Amino acid sequence: MSASSPTLLVTGASGQLGRRVVELLLESHRGPLIVTTREPAKLADLAARGVVVRKADFDDAASLDAAFAGAQRLLLISTDALDVPGRRITQHKNAVEAARRSGVRHIVYTSLTRPEPDSPVTIARDHWATEQTLEKSGLGFTVLRNNFYADLLLHSLPRAVATGQLIAATGTGATAFVTREDCARIAVAALASDFDGKRTLDVTGPAAVSHEELARLVSKLSGRPVQYLAVDAASLTAGMVSHGLPAPLAEAIASFDVAVAEGRMDKTSPAVAELTGGAPASISSFLEKHQEALKAAAH
Repeated sequence: MSASSPTLLVTGASGQLGRRVVELLLESHRGPLIVTTREPAKLADLAARGVVVRKADFDDAASLDAAFAGAQRLLLISTDALDVPGRRITQHKNAVEAARRSGVRHIVYTSLTRPEPDSPVTIARDHWATEQTLEKSGLGFTVLRNNFYADLLLHSLPRAVATGQLIAATGTGATAFVTREDCARIAVAALASDFDGKRTLDVTGPAAVSHEELARLVSKLSGRPVQYLAVDAASLTAGMVSHGLPAPLAEAIASFDVAVAEGRMDKTSPAVAELTGGAPASISSFLEKHQEALKAAAH
């Protein structure tokens, strides 16, 4: 282990993105690694592999100094606290302030495409407020503005195949879908790099795809015709609620569609390729990997 290798820290390491980041770091990075989670027992296997596992509760600001102690570069994965408006902003602010007190030099943060105050996306304000906190912190930072996960389509597309209809409120807008794997790869690259300034990067797939194009693609892969049915956001929300989705979650999903319809999610960026050295996966190649699940939904 090189004495000059900075100690890296990954928060939210028991989540899907965090866990994948840790696995990639263990494959590629030879320096010391700390991970935090609300439930350290879930990461006992990582502790057995030499990773320092610590409990971190972002609602308990005083506890975070010990959790972050000794880290020079920190990946702050946005929390899943969406139950109370403003709670996530407070959590992230607690984390940034604790990182500064603990001697962290650089924070990598997982944000959202175009989270400006006028964004229709319900969770955008959390990311915008966190970005402002980072800007005022005096620390170096890399903001990764991740576009919509391609992986989330694996929830909606099988239903579209089964019913023959892909229902969305995206109008004629397009989305530069990015895979969770590519978000993990760029997070690793940003965290393990020696960049120490301030930067904000859009994290996207290689091309923007409309829902009409998605319907054609999924028709081809599943062998069953799927039509894109454009609806308004209120109808989409009502439909999701009628299928058992909690109203706040349905509203959040529909708000992403509104952003797409307004042309806010279609910008592509070379950031993944530039930081990782490997091109991001296209939506067609991603869905081809899951073709069997799409075919199964047709029966």
